[in-house]
Amino acid sequence: MADTAHPPTATSICVFVLLGITNRPELRLPLFILFLLIYVTTLVGNLGLIILIKADSQLHTPMYFFLSSLAFVDVNYSSTITPRILMDLSVEKKTIGVSDCATQMFMFVICGSSECILLAVMAYDRYVAICKPLHYAVLMSRKMCFRLISGSFVLGIFYAVLHTLFTFTLTFCGPNVINHYYCDIPPLLQLSCSDTHINEIVIFTQVSINCIGTTVIIVISYVCILATVLKIRSTESRHKAFSTCTSHLMVVSLFYGTIFFMYLRPSSKYALEQDKVASLFYTVVIPMLNPLIYSLRNKHVKEAFMRVLKKTL
Repeated sequence: MADTAHPPTATSICVFVLLGITNRPELRLPLFILFLLIYVTTLVGNLGLIILIKADSQLHTPMYFFLSSLAFVDVNYSSTITPRILMDLSVEKKTIGVSDCATQMFMFVICGSSECILLAVMAYDRYVAICKPLHYAVLMSRKMCFRLISGSFVLGIFYAVLHTLFTFTLTFCGPNVINHYYCDIPPLLQLSCSDTHINEIVIFTQVSINCIGTTVIIVISYVCILATVLKIRSTESRHKAFSTCTSHLMVVSLFYGTIFFMYLRPSSKYALEQDKVASLFYTVVIPMLNPLIYSLRNKHVKEAFMRVLKKTL
C-alpha cells in the first residue's frame, strides 16, 4: 500500500516516463517494424470490414451491424495504444504528459468496456436468431440494435470517467516512471503516494460487474443455443448454426481470458512484466485478429467481398 502521509489533493509531477516494450536498443527497429505491420493490418482489416458491411446490402442485418461496431471499437482501441508504442520505440526518452496520460486511459477504458458489452450483445443476437427465429425481426429491430450499441458506448464512457477521475485525483509525488507501454491503471496506482485502497476496490468491482456480468450473458446464451442446436435433426442445419457461433466464441475466449488475468487479481499479485505481455494480446493483437477470424471463417463475408470486388472491377 502506498504511503498515506502526503495530502491526496494535487499531482506533484507534470510528466510520466513510460518504460515501454523493451530497453534493449537492438530490438527497437525489429519491434517497430513488427508493430507497424500489426497496426496497418488492424486498420486495413477493421476499416475494410466496416466498408464491406456498409457496401453490401446482404450484410445489412443485426449480426453484421454489431460486427461493424466491434470493428469500429477495435480501430479506436488499437489507435489509442499502438501509435504510442511506435513513437516510444523511435525515441530515447519516453515521456508523456499527465493530461495525455489521462486521455489515453480514458479512451482505453471506453474501448475495453464497450468491447465487453458488444461481445455480450453479439451472443444475445445469436441466441435470438437460433432459439427464437420467428421473433427475431421484432426482438432485434433496427431501433433495438441502435439502443444496444448506444448503451454499450454510454456505459463505456461512464466507466472511463469513473476510472480517470479516481486515478488522477490521486497524488503522484515521484518516482514518475510507469513500468508499462501505456497509461494503464494498476502501474499508475503503484506510483501514487496516496491511499489507493478505494481505487483497487473500484477497479475490482467495475471489472467484476462488467466482465462477469457480460460473461454470464454469453454463457447463458450459448447454453441455450447448444440445447436448441442439439435438437436439430439435419446435420447440415446443425453445422450452419454452429458455424455462426464459432468465430464469436474464439474472440470471446481470447479477449476475456486476458482481461480476467489482468484485472481480477489482488494488487499483491501484480507482476507488471507479465502484465505487459498479457496486455499486448487485448490491446494490439486481438484488434488485428478479430476481422481475420470473422472474415476467414464466415462464408457470407467472403461472398460479399467477391460481389463488391466484381462491382468495383
